[in-house]
Amino acid sequence: MGKFSIVTFMFFSLVITTAYANANAQEQARFQNLCRGTEKTTTLQIFIQDVLGGDNPTVWEVARSSITADSPTSFGQVRVLDDLITAGPNKTSEKIGRAQGLITSADLENSALAMNLNFIFTGGKYNGSTLCMLGRNPLGNAYRELAIVGGTGLFRMARGYAITNTYSYDVETSYGVLEYNIYVAYVKASNRRSVNM
Repeated sequence: MGKFSIVTFMFFSLVITTAYANANAQEQARFQNLCRGTEKTTTLQIFIQDVLGGDNPTVWEVARSSITADSPTSFGQVRVLDDLITAGPNKTSEKIGRAQGLITSADLENSALAMNLNFIFTGGKYNGSTLCMLGRNPLGNAYRELAIVGGTGLFRMARGYAITNTYSYDVETSYGVLEYNIYVAYVKASNRRSVNM
């Protein structure tokens, strides 16, 4: 019985290893084909509907440090968000996706956020694609620049930057509209799969 178990284990290990190697080889070939594509660039202007208060907020605090309450910059506060992306600044503008991710108050002296956001496009010509944005967002500056570090779907291997500003903010309702102008380069591949265009 012991030999049978060892032989069976070795057989299944070989089958799994072979399957993994085949899948890895297929993905590597796909990646190489993707890199042979031509690079394209595009500029997007999107608006984020940032709901901090009211009955249905889209930004929630999930953690804070022991000094957050006494910090003038809310240092250590971590929030998650799931904001609506629209084509125009009004909340009734065409809905084109969601902005989801983490924002952290990460500066002891100035109001600045460390941001990790994904722009998930669910409408328009980029439907089914995403862009990933990272960086430091110094809230005191009128215009802030953050890095575009990747993407999926149409935006595979994306890189670039986003310039953001606060388009409007209603203090009474804690409702903000953020404007993002995104400048992105990405590889156009000839054999995209499982992407809705």
